[in-house]
Amino acid sequence: MNPRRPAAALALTAALLALTGCASTGTGPSATAPAQGTPSPGAVTVDEHADHTTLKVAVGTTVTLALHTTYWSAATSSAPDVAAPSGTPATVPSPSCRPGGGCGTVTTTFAAHAPGTARLTATRTICGEARACPPDQRTYEVTVEVTG
Repeated sequence: MNPRRPAAALALTAALLALTGCASTGTGPSATAPAQGTPSPGAVTVDEHADHTTLKVAVGTTVTLALHTTYWSAATSSAPDVAAPSGTPATVPSPSCRPGGGCGTVTTTFAAHAPGTARLTATRTICGEARACPPDQRTYEVTVEVTG
């Protein structure tokens, strides 16, 4: 067995764990471990790692979806009276990406206005240059439960 192999595997594992910790930033509840009880207003940012999770936030919280490919649509809310879009969605291509590569982010921000539940969704049909998405990768959805 190659003596470098365990060290390389350990380094790769450490790098993956560090990247996993970047899935949610900001203050307030995280996408992977929703807060228990009544959360306080703040801001929470989620990305692809939060797909099909539930966020529990308080009225007044700002929820930002930052999806890391420009193939995603801007997110929409199933209940704008609960979680309404705030500002204009932004699609920012990466300057080091070749045209059509999909590198960059699509960011949509929502304001939690009233108690209730809203589903924030984005869609895509392309998952890479000239590569159609399989059906299970075409929709991104986060459920937001807003408490008073």
